[in-house]
Amino acid sequence: MTAEDRRPGSRFDDVADAAHRAFRLLPAAPQDIPPPNSAAARRPAHRISADPDTVERDLIKLVLTLVELLRQLMERQALQRVDAGDLTEEQEERLGATLMILHDRMVELCARYELTMQDLNLDLGPLGTLLPPAEEP
Repeated sequence: MTAEDRRPGSRFDDVADAAHRAFRLLPAAPQDIPPPNSAAARRPAHRISADPDTVERDLIKLVLTLVELLRQLMERQALQRVDAGDLTEEQEERLGATLMILHDRMVELCARYELTMQDLNLDLGPLGTLLPPAEEP
């Protein structure tokens, strides 16, 4: 089938197929590995399931994870600038308020898509988690 033979909406199918192939290459998480004696143990385990019904939620989870990573990096940079004395008191207040608002919006978006902030912390295997552990209030 050539590009001219495809219907206009089939490009999304191509993207979904590519994502499915890419996710098959990821190593399985321990909870995804069946017991050695089961029939499922004979076939490869998948870490991520490319389910069309959850693609929106999964995409939102990925985007929110990236936004949270950037938010935390900005927060650390802001703290370094405060510690170095690079900011005026007014700038510190404005920066702190902005970071708190961004955190609140992140919590709201997570709630809207039935996610928790811990859901955004990807496990990178031997490297640990993407985000540092949440601080206890």
